[in-house]
Amino acid sequence: MAFEETAPELTANVRSLGFDLDDLVARNQLAIDHVRVERSEIEETGEYDLEALFIRLAYAIDRVGAKRVVLDTIESLFGGLSNAGILRAELRRLFRWLKEKGVTAVITGERGDHALTRHGLEEYVSDCVILLDHRVSEQLATRRLRIVKYRGTAHGTNEYPFLIDRHGMHVLPITSLGLQQNVSDERISTGIAGLDVMLGGQGLYRGSSVLVSGTAGTGKTSVAAHLADATCRRGERCLYFSFEESPAQLIRNMGSIGIRLAPLLESGLLQIRATRPTAFGLEAHLAETHQAVRDFHPHVVVMDPVSSMIGDGASGDVRAVLMRLMDYLKGELITSFFTHLSSTAQEATEVGISSIIDTWLLLRDVELNGERNRVIHILKSRGTAHSNQLREFRLTPEGVQLVPVYIGPEGVVTGSTRVSQEAREQAARLLRDEEIERLERELARRREGLEAQIQDLRRGFASEEEELLEQLRHRKSEQERLVSDAATMATSRHAESTRREAT
Repeated sequence: MAFEETAPELTANVRSLGFDLDDLVARNQLAIDHVRVERSEIEETGEYDLEALFIRLAYAIDRVGAKRVVLDTIESLFGGLSNAGILRAELRRLFRWLKEKGVTAVITGERGDHALTRHGLEEYVSDCVILLDHRVSEQLATRRLRIVKYRGTAHGTNEYPFLIDRHGMHVLPITSLGLQQNVSDERISTGIAGLDVMLGGQGLYRGSSVLVSGTAGTGKTSVAAHLADATCRRGERCLYFSFEESPAQLIRNMGSIGIRLAPLLESGLLQIRATRPTAFGLEAHLAETHQAVRDFHPHVVVMDPVSSMIGDGASGDVRAVLMRLMDYLKGELITSFFTHLSSTAQEATEVGISSIIDTWLLLRDVELNGERNRVIHILKSRGTAHSNQLREFRLTPEGVQLVPVYIGPEGVVTGSTRVSQEAREQAARLLRDEEIERLERELARRREGLEAQIQDLRRGFASEEEELLEQLRHRKSEQERLVSDAATMATSRHAESTRREAT
């Protein structure tokens, strides 16, 4: 029952929210009744009551078998009643009558100056009171909802942002965040082989949250594009939110490092949603993200960069929105990947989400000898035995490539310093190799000289040995001859002596 809009007006107005009232009426599920109350056309001829309204409502309820009744708005109904006492009595009677009919009644009312409602009674006789508020802060409007009371329930008492869009009304409670999400042991590739190795050799956990932070030009979007490319190549869907580049610009720029996003878009595995952060409020961005995820069913969601949302609100509000988004994506086992533009290379983020992130990659520019070189460092990666090294990486036509770690005398070196140091060490190695070869040649030469001397000595010794042996044989021959002569002489003397005795 509408007191301000006719049935055609109401039907046309809510069509933008995705509601087709004509279809509901045609199927006898909805009855719309417009009651026109004009104070100037009312003539009081006795006590004012709502008997006619009750009869009209009862007929409509019975006609469609209604379980719910909406009265919009109640101020219009009592606009023609000047007696406050009768107004309060009839208001109580209306609420009691609706309860007796066994219907759930939703009654809208305008906010009063010093009370929740214009007459200050509706909130007391109602079972549930929901307060809607529309605020404008820093030129951005936000709708908020608060349950003032709800009899018989332990309801939330905080304010909840809500959004009205083409899909209806969405309530996004801040205090409903929980830590009951399921987890997966499955690992997925980042699309960068060297980075997968740094993350324990297997990449990221599915359903985890990843943050890549760094100053401008460090390659954050390039790393994000690699993950999107790897996701689609696995046959999975990737939803990419770009807050700084249009899809065409993103496609062109990533083509320079060998990542072809256009075929992925055509295949339907990649969807890029590009919008300026200032186009909506924070809650609108969150609601749009939820709706996009429900429509596309992605396996990976990339938001590039989340730091641009700070312009939409305070950093605390941005952190709350991102926390709710992370919890939602984790609950769906969707891997979330956020890039963050840092003003400095410090290990901190303006939006303050680093503490709730599962994996944090820090990209830096290292300035040395008049040039800048990019390095990557894994600040943390929960549940993985990740590398603690600073690794240099390069943006090449074949994509992001990590350079093997090179440690010089004073630590890790990169860029031309690395090339110079490698050249110096290579020259030093060549000198050492040449010195070793020279010493080996000298040793061989001396060994050859010694061998030659040994051969000469052996030859001289052999000659002397032969001569000495000849002398030795001669001496032995003389000795044998002397012994023989002596023996012969002795024999002859013995024979002569025997002859003499005989004589």
